[in-house]
Amino acid sequence: MDQIVKSLTSTFAQEQGITALEESVQFEAFVANATLSAFYDEEFNPLDFVIGAGGDLGVDIAAIVINGDLLLDAVDVEQAVSASKQLDVKFIFIQAKRPESFTAAVFTDLADNLRHLIKDDTLRYPANADVVNLREAIKHVFADLSKFTNGLPTVIVRYATTGVVGDALLEEKRQSAIKVLDDTNYFDKVVVEAVGARQLRDQHQASTSAVTAQFSMDKRLTLPKMPGVNQAFIGVLAAKDLVAMITDGSGGIRKSLFFDNVRDFQDFNPVNQEILASLNDTTRKSQFSVLNNGVTIVTRSLTPAGDEFSISDFQIVNGCQTCHVLFHAKDQLNDDVHVSLRLIQSQDEDVIAGITAATNRQTAVSDDDLEAREQYHKDLEALFTTFPAGQELHYERRSKQYAGQEIERTRILTRSQLVRTYASMFLDEPARAGRYVRELRETRKNDLFNPSTNTLAYYASAAAYYRIEWLLRNKRLDRKYSPARYQLLAALKLRVLGDKPLPQGDRKSKTELDKLLKVVWDAQASEQLVNELLPALDKAVEAETPGVALNRDTVRTRSFTDRFKAQVLALPPRA
Repeated sequence: MDQIVKSLTSTFAQEQGITALEESVQFEAFVANATLSAFYDEEFNPLDFVIGAGGDLGVDIAAIVINGDLLLDAVDVEQAVSASKQLDVKFIFIQAKRPESFTAAVFTDLADNLRHLIKDDTLRYPANADVVNLREAIKHVFADLSKFTNGLPTVIVRYATTGVVGDALLEEKRQSAIKVLDDTNYFDKVVVEAVGARQLRDQHQASTSAVTAQFSMDKRLTLPKMPGVNQAFIGVLAAKDLVAMITDGSGGIRKSLFFDNVRDFQDFNPVNQEILASLNDTTRKSQFSVLNNGVTIVTRSLTPAGDEFSISDFQIVNGCQTCHVLFHAKDQLNDDVHVSLRLIQSQDEDVIAGITAATNRQTAVSDDDLEAREQYHKDLEALFTTFPAGQELHYERRSKQYAGQEIERTRILTRSQLVRTYASMFLDEPARAGRYVRELRETRKNDLFNPSTNTLAYYASAAAYYRIEWLLRNKRLDRKYSPARYQLLAALKLRVLGDKPLPQGDRKSKTELDKLLKVVWDAQASEQLVNELLPALDKAVEAETPGVALNRDTVRTRSFTDRFKAQVLALPPRA
């Protein structure tokens, strides 16, 4: 194994808390993180996309990117497809091996297995549960071809080792693999690549770097100095440059740049259809900058040099709909299409929150609610930093805000992860927490990040999640229980605090949450408590699906949640 990659893998394993796993699994997780980070800017658990474990058909890592969301679970994929009017899909399949050499036949064998996985009605080879799930996910993607208005999916196949790319036979086999997959007629674009030690190092470096952008803006007005604002400009930006700014290294849209928008992309509703129509009209296309409200970018780092601008750690706080429509229509853009741009540099969080509120007034969200919820996220971020060593967690309010810092990655939680953990523990939603998180955010939006909720509840749910993940990573908890991690979160709360909701008021709720945290941060006590819950979990599984082992489908049903809950509540009182 290449020594540099070995060292990077070792460091990565320590950051991820997976040193107890086999070196081969550590390497697969390293490759998964390095590769998939080019498609998705948020923090994610790379082990969720590692499927190589016998019966894997040569696929060690798999993921499906749907309209910018990184998915693999078949139910998540089905929901994402169902919720979208138009689809932009990328399939990623990787075989990752540690030797410093390539086996040329891997390309053609892998391509043949993938063709079989995608096209054939029945599987001819033994397949593990992850591969069966992957096959179902692929079927869901192709369930409605009318949604592929911008072209069929792209498939990206990579064979990664710690060797050196350049062998003639390897190139011949790579071209053969492209033909096999292209002949399926399931893809608009087929990419088959050999990835060696040098490429892995570059991909890993990119995965740990903050998002940056460079662009030209020769038509602009510099705004006068104002409190809390370092620099500010109003100008006109070429639409093609804006699209380049929001495009990630894989050619997809950077969803993380729109976290501060009140609404996600609303698909092609009448307003967005009208924006798209203006780009199809020759005259109106050139008038785009005056027909459209444009975009507002807030950046914490800005370096102007003449007409050239370089920004990093930035958010598009207004113009989400415009950006998505332009991205969709990127092939129709020419040098005549421009967008109005407000570019503001500030490190003052109050100023940034005010800009976000002011630029989103046209939405149905009130100013007071918007400002309160934004302040709530800032309070969460601050709270997470107040705990002592060993209990520290970090809320990633902005994408990759901790990039380059020596922080254990498993201690960083994103907004999506907090939605899942809090909903599981305190909203009785463990069955839906493992699903497509956008659905959960929409259906429980009034209960999530509500300013009336004690922020400590989110920290407590994150701490409990960290503890369960720690037990899984360190093999203190059998990985067969991994699909039930959110159900176990709900059970921990039931066992420690009972079935009653958290009391109102920060003081009363803190008293209850401190009881939970005392158990969670005691490694021995928390492990003992989880082990006490496993017999109840096993009984609920057997009652729900007799003779069938615990799997991701079991834990997604409300009936299973109710069975497990009843079993937990029936346990003898804790000593």
